[in-house]
Amino acid sequence: MTEQQYEAFTKAFQEIFPKLMHYLEAEEMRELTGLGITPGQINALLILYIQDDLTMGALSQEIYLAESAATRLVDRLVKLNLVKRKGDEKDRRVVRVYLTSYGRQLASLVFERRNRRFGNLAERLTETERDNLITSVKAVLRVFEEMEAEAAAKIQAKGEKTVKEKKE
Repeated sequence: MTEQQYEAFTKAFQEIFPKLMHYLEAEEMRELTGLGITPGQINALLILYIQDDLTMGALSQEIYLAESAATRLVDRLVKLNLVKRKGDEKDRRVVRVYLTSYGRQLASLVFERRNRRFGNLAERLTETERDNLITSVKAVLRVFEEMEAEAAAKIQAKGEKTVKEKKE
């Protein structure tokens, strides 16, 4: 990649992310005013809406928070009656998180409205632009998954090295 390509690439991402987040969060904050729900909590609800019944560890990974921070976030969602916790039937050390019916309704509403916002955006793009964007977004997601897998492998290797050193 040339220096110019690198700069154009990073500039495009630097420009799009704040606009995208503003586009999504500004509407959601107006809609959810008075409910006391933060964008981070909305994100957790949407993840549970797509994939309910996650362990606290899996949820914390999905929302990119330490497990202790994710636990505090879930505590607030429990108090708002949006999620519930339940011990795992096979392993009592594991806690699973589920949406309540109210949490599912709220997440469904946010999800549907996001779909409409993305639909409005898609309608303004040409078919070729939409196809190119889909291909590009899928490529970026693939790279993120590869980077996450590499990071997890490094952490695991470091942990195995530490265990091996302790045995010696």
